[in-house]
Amino acid sequence: MDSSLGLLLVTITFAFIYIGHAQDQEGFISLDCGLPANELSPYSDTYTRLSFSSDENFIQSGKIGRIQANQESEFGKPYRTLRYFPNGTRNCYNLSVEKGRNHLIRAYFIYANYDGFDINPNFDLYLGPNLWDTIDLQEQVNGRRAEILHIPISNSLQICLVKTGTTTPFISTLEIRPMGNDTYITDSGSLKFFFRRYLTESENFIRYLNFN
Repeated sequence: MDSSLGLLLVTITFAFIYIGHAQDQEGFISLDCGLPANELSPYSDTYTRLSFSSDENFIQSGKIGRIQANQESEFGKPYRTLRYFPNGTRNCYNLSVEKGRNHLIRAYFIYANYDGFDINPNFDLYLGPNLWDTIDLQEQVNGRRAEILHIPISNSLQICLVKTGTTTPFISTLEIRPMGNDTYITDSGSLKFFFRRYLTESENFIRYLNFN
């Protein structure tokens, strides 16, 4: 293995171990999208031990949904509710972040036939004015994750779901983790998730691609 690649993988592995065990670090945001504010919020997820809160204070639009009851046992608590957007083309979360600091931003989309239509959605996800990803649940019917490393140029950040066809955009969870600026370095743009590998007995992968 090339020594520089080995160092990169080790750095990435330890960075994510640090993220997983530092959930109380200042600046962390973990939103259970669609969780009613009158339910227990925040709460600790039994699997990750992360503290999830309702997203109601971060967005002014959308409706609350819940996955099919017969599928709830397949997913942890954060993924059983969702927020969907039947109205408008573009609906955005407004988040406070630290300008100039590297952030890991991650969103999950678990359809699980919440609307009873059994039509897997397809829509776009934007980071501010820039296209981040296309969420195509027609190909990945069990769910989809979008993940990116990004350095905001201001103390506020918009994450937007954009309708591109006839299906309705939705989101299950939204997470933001501030990172050290020396962990991932790019000449310009952001780093979009490509695949993941942990240097443990796990067979998972970590890699990021430059995203301008």
